[in-house]
Amino acid sequence: MLIEQDIADVSAGTYIEKITVQTGSFRLTTSEWIKNDVVLNKLIELGIKRVLVDTEKFDAKMAADAAALRSGSFGRKQEFNVKMIEAKALISTSKDVQRKLFQHIEEGTQIDLCSVKSLTTELIDTLFTDSDALMCAINIRKKDEYLLEHSFAVSMLMALFSRYLGIEKTIIRELAIGAFLHDIGKIRTPDKILNKPGKLTADEFGVMKLHVNHSIDIIKSIPGISKISLDVAGLHHEKLNGEGYPYGLSGQQISRYGRMLTICDIYDALTANRCYKEGSTQLKAFGILRSLGQAGQLDLSLVNGFIKCMGVYPVGSLVKLNSNRLAIVEGYNQADPIRPKVNSFYSLDKCDFEHSNQIDLSVVDDGIAQSVRADDFNLDMEEIMRFLVSEA
Repeated sequence: MLIEQDIADVSAGTYIEKITVQTGSFRLTTSEWIKNDVVLNKLIELGIKRVLVDTEKFDAKMAADAAALRSGSFGRKQEFNVKMIEAKALISTSKDVQRKLFQHIEEGTQIDLCSVKSLTTELIDTLFTDSDALMCAINIRKKDEYLLEHSFAVSMLMALFSRYLGIEKTIIRELAIGAFLHDIGKIRTPDKILNKPGKLTADEFGVMKLHVNHSIDIIKSIPGISKISLDVAGLHHEKLNGEGYPYGLSGQQISRYGRMLTICDIYDALTANRCYKEGSTQLKAFGILRSLGQAGQLDLSLVNGFIKCMGVYPVGSLVKLNSNRLAIVEGYNQADPIRPKVNSFYSLDKCDFEHSNQIDLSVVDDGIAQSVRADDFNLDMEEIMRFLVSEA
């Protein structure tokens, strides 16, 4: 039996004879089944409004398969968003820990390392079990909380990079602690210098550089701190060509761990928004790191390793798709690094959020047009993440 139906009432398994009403000019070359939701959504996108269907040719198995796929997709999306909520809670805890550390320093009381150890242990456990949600959540940054969030982000990046390089877990823990504490001396840097929007004068830069010396002094005073944690924190501004600070070390004088932390520190500083500047895209940051490596400031082999660790399109980064949608990268495809798993959520044609859709770009006819930032479209990551979580 042939009946005319609104496209909104059509489901997978329906057999379409022809299009009866549309806003575009698409033509069916032959009658066909709606095999899955992807096909149906494509017809809707093309402006199809009403179609003529043959009810006697409805394919129940095709409909059931599509429903099962839809259910599985929802389950995966819900699981991911739950993990992302947990990751945001971990980041919030890290900022509380950092605030208490600063309070102890200002009051002149002894710093208890237990909270930092507990935090970094939880961080490493999360990275070893499911790093993707944490990588997405870390992109929710507040411009006026850069120092608090930077410490956690660099600690996370250092742990992630260390795991990629095959460093044993007990060492990773000490490196993560050092990374978390690396900028703690900035509490003694005047705010007018720390948050100055313009270029620092020579004198101001001299004061700024002292934050590393302050960090070293503070970390040395913490009971139970390891030599690895102290050393790596003190080396994060040294450069291979000897032009870094505070010691002006060069070449092999800088440990491999110190070289790694410098890369992680610069990457996060480049990509994070601050109260006086917008961050760069991850791809642009990779280009800057490579330039610094080629100029002899950073270890180029480690820079290349860091980029491979993060992926061409890092998890948590925003991309513009060829279909003119915004998406967040949610998973890395080892076999096809330039076609990751993404979650599209925003139509640039409509300038509005749309039902989020998890897509494996390696198996669909879509791709990444460019790496972007939320600010490019007057959006912010907190708003985006709030929308994605609400979709669970």
